[in-house]
Amino acid sequence: MKIIERASPNFNERVGEGVPDILIMHYTGMKSCEEAVARLTSAEARVSSHYTVDEDGTIYRHVPEELRAWHAGVSHWRGETDINSRSVGIEIVNPGHEFGYRAFLDVQIAAVMELSRGIISRHKIPARNVIGHSDIAPDRKTDPGELFPWRQLADAGIGLWVTPKVRDAAPLVRGDAGDRVAALQVGLARYGYGIEPTGSFDERTALVVGAFQRHFRPALFDGVADAETQAILAALIETLDVTA
Repeated sequence: MKIIERASPNFNERVGEGVPDILIMHYTGMKSCEEAVARLTSAEARVSSHYTVDEDGTIYRHVPEELRAWHAGVSHWRGETDINSRSVGIEIVNPGHEFGYRAFLDVQIAAVMELSRGIISRHKIPARNVIGHSDIAPDRKTDPGELFPWRQLADAGIGLWVTPKVRDAAPLVRGDAGDRVAALQVGLARYGYGIEPTGSFDERTALVVGAFQRHFRPALFDGVADAETQAILAALIETLDVTA
């Protein structure tokens, strides 16, 4: 695997234990790879990632993995809020929802998978911690989006994917309240999402459910916790004892 060095000045030392245990996928959301790399390496932009993967599979390294790149922003995962200190970030070239979101190319995803396997191996990142930007910031971000092939990655041992048996269950929607809503919120929080168990299906809950669906049920990500969404969450939680 060939990696081209394109260093960014936007980094600092990791805070705390200093060992990354989260891998975050982003899309660049810009018109070209050149624009994205220029921004990620610009001191004025004050953003960076560890890597960028172009559509032809070319990999650029901006920040060494032992250092803290600035890619997560205001975010939350498994009770942590300084996600930059806990993560490695991969930017994947795609125009994104603003400039013409499109499917990721096979050669690009092959490069992402090869890069990810190395990162996961070096830092012993658990499968449940291979996530997207929208998972850690559902109120701000939608990347890498519903076209990102999470299932393909999971089949290759990168991240998690489940296909549960769906049983009848009444959907939970905005405005609902009560124990079932609280249980849904507890489940989402237990898996890692930043949500409080208020028992009220409010706007925050809908955003988190939508982010969860973009990752684990991308065919429909409407923020309604239907029977399938509830079943997927339950199946994922059942994996936690073995995935850490």
